[in-house]
Amino acid sequence: MTRRKKTRSLADKVQIRTGRRKDYKKWRHENPDQVVSSTRYTQKKRQQRKLQAARKQARQEAGQEIAIHPEREGGEGPEQGGTSS
Repeated sequence: MTRRKKTRSLADKVQIRTGRRKDYKKWRHENPDQVVSSTRYTQKKRQQRKLQAARKQARQEAGQEIAIHPEREGGEGPEQGGTSS
């Protein structure tokens, strides 16, 4: 007899209908209120998002300040849209 492969997949843990993946997907789609992520997973993802935001903030603060739209001097040029007639 062969051993079942260990898996973290929720589809294998839930035995509904025939226990097939297609049936689980259908059941999950029909019953969204009964499908909930584990607290461990949500805590892990929340922590990852916090770390990602902290890294992004650090990159922005350490970055070089550049003037993307420098203040124009003089007010002349084709970008102003005024007519000189």
